[in-house]
Amino acid sequence: MAEVVPAMRDTVIALKTDLEEEEEDTLQDCVARRLRQRIKLNPSCREKIMRLLHTAERKWGCPDKRPYLLNAVKIEEEESQNSEGIVHTAERKGESRDEKPNLSIAIKTEEDEEKEEKPQNAECGSVSKGLEHKYKHIRDSRFKQQFIRSVTGNMESNLEHSLSVRVPISKRRDSDLDKMLKQQLEQRQMAGGPLLSFRRTLPAYKMQKEILEIIAANQVVLLSGETGCGKTTQVAQFILDAEIAAERGSICRIVNTQPRRISAISVAQRVAEERDEPCGGQDSSCGYQIRLEKALPRHTGSILYCTTGILLQWMQSDPALPDISHIVLDEIHERDIISDFVMTILKDVLPRRPDLKLVLMSATLNAESFSRYFDNCPLINIPGFTYPVQELYLEDVLQITEFTMPICNESERCYFRCIATARKRHKREEYENWIAPYISRFVKTSGNTFVPWRKLETEGKYSTRVIHSLRNPDCEELNIELIRALVQYICMNKPEGAILVFLPGWDNISALNRSLEESGAFPPYKYRIIPLHSLMPTVMQKSVFERPPPGVRKIIISTSIAETSITIDDVVYVVDCGKTKMKNFDIEKNISTLQPEWVSLANAKQRRGRAGRVQPGVCYHLYTRAREMMLQAYPLPEMLRSRLEEVILQVKILQLGRAAEVLTRVMDPPDSRAVDLSLELLHTLGALDQDETLTPLGFHLARLPLDPQTGKMILMAAIFGCIDPIFSIAASLSFKDAFVIPLGKESQVDAVKRELAAGSCSDHIVLAEAVRRWEASGSGRSGFCHRYFLSWNTLTLLKNMKKQFAEHLYEMNFLATADPKDGRANIHSNNRSLIKAIVCAGLYPNVAIVRKVRKVRKTMKYSVTLDTPEDGRVKLHPKSVNEQCPEFPSPLLVYHQKLRSTAVYLHDTTMVSPLAVLFFGCGIVYEGKDSGDGVVVLPGDLRFACYRETADVIQRLRDSLDQLLAHKVSHPGPIDWSPRSDEAPLLRAIMDVLSYEDIELRTVAEEVDSCGEDDDF
Repeated sequence: MAEVVPAMRDTVIALKTDLEEEEEDTLQDCVARRLRQRIKLNPSCREKIMRLLHTAERKWGCPDKRPYLLNAVKIEEEESQNSEGIVHTAERKGESRDEKPNLSIAIKTEEDEEKEEKPQNAECGSVSKGLEHKYKHIRDSRFKQQFIRSVTGNMESNLEHSLSVRVPISKRRDSDLDKMLKQQLEQRQMAGGPLLSFRRTLPAYKMQKEILEIIAANQVVLLSGETGCGKTTQVAQFILDAEIAAERGSICRIVNTQPRRISAISVAQRVAEERDEPCGGQDSSCGYQIRLEKALPRHTGSILYCTTGILLQWMQSDPALPDISHIVLDEIHERDIISDFVMTILKDVLPRRPDLKLVLMSATLNAESFSRYFDNCPLINIPGFTYPVQELYLEDVLQITEFTMPICNESERCYFRCIATARKRHKREEYENWIAPYISRFVKTSGNTFVPWRKLETEGKYSTRVIHSLRNPDCEELNIELIRALVQYICMNKPEGAILVFLPGWDNISALNRSLEESGAFPPYKYRIIPLHSLMPTVMQKSVFERPPPGVRKIIISTSIAETSITIDDVVYVVDCGKTKMKNFDIEKNISTLQPEWVSLANAKQRRGRAGRVQPGVCYHLYTRAREMMLQAYPLPEMLRSRLEEVILQVKILQLGRAAEVLTRVMDPPDSRAVDLSLELLHTLGALDQDETLTPLGFHLARLPLDPQTGKMILMAAIFGCIDPIFSIAASLSFKDAFVIPLGKESQVDAVKRELAAGSCSDHIVLAEAVRRWEASGSGRSGFCHRYFLSWNTLTLLKNMKKQFAEHLYEMNFLATADPKDGRANIHSNNRSLIKAIVCAGLYPNVAIVRKVRKVRKTMKYSVTLDTPEDGRVKLHPKSVNEQCPEFPSPLLVYHQKLRSTAVYLHDTTMVSPLAVLFFGCGIVYEGKDSGDGVVVLPGDLRFACYRETADVIQRLRDSLDQLLAHKVSHPGPIDWSPRSDEAPLLRAIMDVLSYEDIELRTVAEEVDSCGEDDDF
């Protein structure tokens, strides 16, 4: 097949030599030297390539009728192209000729024939007709019907169409069914049920009459309930029983949404238990549905608990929701993106469905804002019931556990200098202005003098050891050893009762779990330690609700999932670390972050309430009383601190209109700059066209439970036959990688990562290889995890996620089976060059350029610096396998995420060849004369010399590839890899070109090593 001699074959050696001579080398100098190198086609393969091109272009492209790409700059019809098809420049109206077009796999054909088409309905205007004509090349199929419907309609017409063809549930009354359901209800009420006496003790049960009256009199009602009031389990039952008793059971179907999977399952099972029924089944009035798992009840006269995302999926297919009579949106105070977005959509749906009831439920006291958003809808508050809860703070915990923090120097001068070096400026000021005055022996005034305050010392409650510990500016940071000491204190000194520990994320949960188990103080016969995370397998999540046998204490280590979404009845002691992982987005720097941050007062209140459900309890806050005075009242809505690509795709697939306009209607509108940045990325990915309309690719991405870049990655993997490694990578990027880093063993972890990378210069290959080897270890998996510092639980989660990805792509017809190990979908899973190129296809435009590699004489370690077009100088994260890479045969790295801390760090990087970016990223921009030398320009203005005829061949390969990919995206189906296939030869040619290039790049690296090097270059 096609062979390409790499552009970088001699470049790296030349670059290395130059760096030895001149340490302060500039990027411009590197680029200038690269210009001397040339992308070439191996002459012995040229004839083979040309034969392939002629065959491929007959099927996938025609030089004189080349399609143009939806997300590229629209080239003027008058713009001339040379006979070989090289586009010298792409010109935007009113923009510089220097701007380069971006390429995607979604295409639009040129108008080459007239064809009459009838609009799908009378509402279709000129825009709809234009879109239908634009995609006339897609053959009639179920996909085309769904796609055209998603880009040619609007919410108003969809609602009208739905209500014209589907009769709402309120008009489908069945008298016989009504009588039967009423008879069953009466029999059940006479029997009483095993939990009826408990239900009667709940505050919500005592307000049943008032709740039903206000719901009957209003279309939208807001219920605000304190922890323990019973609103989550009781309100839906009140509605259902009232409707059945009034012989309206056949027209009652209640959907109760929960923000998390575990909440939907646990609440449904609890309600089924209270009703003395099985959870799910034709004889049950209660069930649940979450992503890829369901236990459905009977269709009418029932309650279905589901995640908010499931309701959003239903609205994609039928926004009128004609099969639902009541929607109960629970936990809206959490302000997650999906809940806020669903509320916005329902505001448009409710006027067209006057028979649809909406019940909003919030667990906190900020309910008035929700009421105002829904036109001052009536609000009813249900008082909570909890036993008294004693609250202790960090100073109390240090006193009772006798735990000692590292102590700072007694000198006030050194003390404040210690703060300055330990915290960022705003955190330092925070400590100086609030925490230090509460704790410290001296307070610094505006005149730079010190005055005594002695707040804690004058109280006489705390020892000198505690005071000294609190002087450490990091005293409120998460400390696993302190938490272990506190848990041990509770177990040794407090009566029986479960302990619930709140931690920010899975890494902290794993660390504490490991610390407790390795301490030897918590033997399994006396303690049941249960980690709880929303992405854990359902079976493991359910175990937290099971009461242990007498003499065994349950210790639950959880994220914020246990704040309000679930109720664990036997919890008596709560350990609140005061932190939660918050997703944030820096608009100015275009950088996403996921860092532990302080909880709000509302969060802290919910956590405290978990301790008083069954008896008086204790809540241990691992922050000071001074810190509590600084906490925000409520958490910032997720819509204001997140990237918006996923919600914009939902805006588009629901046909709500222009994204910027729609998002101004949400409860707390995001910054317009955040919307613009997300639109730009979706445009670059090929998910949206120039008119902000979904492309076929965007339609698929909107249906996947992944961010658009990772979603594009798994789609490309299905097309190229390498789903297993790419699914492992996608799952790791979406959740977390499986590596654990024990203290003192960082270098050993780095060593096993380098072993897994096998010279690939790729963190993503490391992720895929770790999962692959673990899955292949069989009975030796436990030993494999120990040797390679991997978490069994995390690997199990990743395996489950891979199965979910396969099921989604199978449902979308990209795979022949739902098995991620299916051989037909993994025919090229051993091709690492292809895997890295597919990663590039998904992560583009996240491209960085290696600027310098030097060895530091003092540490004998390598220092890699690099640039991105947006940020300038950036660094590789220390966890990256590339951070200590001695050389990079290609200067191009793609990365998953960049996060700002002490610097801008790139996370999860992979070195890719220039051809990978040419074929799957930015495409080719050729600058040069009609014959002879020219330049191919890559991202960051990186240039490679290239003969015109070579650039022509690469361009034509890219054009044919774009055509094929566009066809597969718009005609979903597994790839035919048979010898007579029209698809396989071109895909194999691209893979051979990429593989040969990667081999040559590795050869260059070996030649560099053999040349020897100076430690000080």
